[in-house]
Amino acid sequence: MERHDVLVVGAGPAGSATAIHLARAGARVLLADRARFPRDKPCGGGLTGRALRQAPCDVSAVVEHVVDRFELRLRFGRSFTRASESPLILMTRRRRLDAYLAEQAQAAGADFRDGSRVDDVEIGRDGVSATVGGVRVHAGAIVGADGANGVVVRSAGLAGGIEHGVALEGNVAWEALPRERYERTAVVELGQPAGGYGWVFPKGDHANLGVGGWGSEGPLLRDHLARLARAHGVAPAALAEVRGHRLPMRRPGRATPAADRVLLVGDAAGLVDPLSGDGMYEAFTSARLAAEAILAEAIGDYPRALAAALDHHAGASWAAKRALDRSPALCFWAARSPGVFGVVAGLLRGDVGHPDEARGLARAPLRLIARRARA
Repeated sequence: MERHDVLVVGAGPAGSATAIHLARAGARVLLADRARFPRDKPCGGGLTGRALRQAPCDVSAVVEHVVDRFELRLRFGRSFTRASESPLILMTRRRRLDAYLAEQAQAAGADFRDGSRVDDVEIGRDGVSATVGGVRVHAGAIVGADGANGVVVRSAGLAGGIEHGVALEGNVAWEALPRERYERTAVVELGQPAGGYGWVFPKGDHANLGVGGWGSEGPLLRDHLARLARAHGVAPAALAEVRGHRLPMRRPGRATPAADRVLLVGDAAGLVDPLSGDGMYEAFTSARLAAEAILAEAIGDYPRALAAALDHHAGASWAAKRALDRSPALCFWAARSPGVFGVVAGLLRGDVGHPDEARGLARAPLRLIARRARA
């Protein structure tokens, strides 16, 4: 039987980041993923400045586009644009990002095995054993980074306390879309689907179009995506690589991210932001905290550390999501305030930690949104 200090299951951003932190500290880490790399994943592919501050390494090598301007529209009608003097989002593709992070984990000393399915996970007092690519291994701890329905969550009995949204996206070449119209611009369409929004994000050789909302919107997503495409002059049939995915969202205090020798990170812990649908910041933050807990031999401290880092912001996102769902027009009106855009830009860059830090012209519109969320 092979022996490792930690088995990390899943080599997405959260898993590879955890492996990087652990390997750099000298731990013997096995990082396993059932897919062969490079492989793609459905994702808008945006890296905010807030997320980059938590990233385990420089990722500029896989950045394809820089966004420093937002266009917000309400139900494909009224719109406004706001620009930032500094980058708000760096655009990449999961195929490139995930492969790069796995390479960095290897460079740090982790044993990375792609194309290796993990089965038969057994959790005991003296550690964890599992079959990885047909080989039986033993580790002192296991990190679940294989999604909310992954083998680690199921084996540890940690499912529950997570709600799911849904998203559907596709790509279109710049030949079918006027690049100058979308250069350096993230377009966000409010009002549909329920519980979410539509988007157009610029990438290197294409644009990514998508829609996301409550899980109940699943049967309607193809119609929503087709409407979004037509609103931007794209024939729905021109969209390539159309894929759907679920968005696991944890309500503060309702899910357990650790038990015994098991820790969950990223999507496996339900750490997708309920408002934006983004999970990169949460993935990198949970990876760092999980690694710290393992290295300190204090896995029991991980849930409290995770809650302290994420719950305050997550609570604000749930409140804003409720307000957006109930009154998209009110949220659109509030967002027009230059002060509110300043807060949003600060949150994206990581300069602002929470909407409560808003000052000046932003305070009145944000208080109105908060009241609507509580109504």
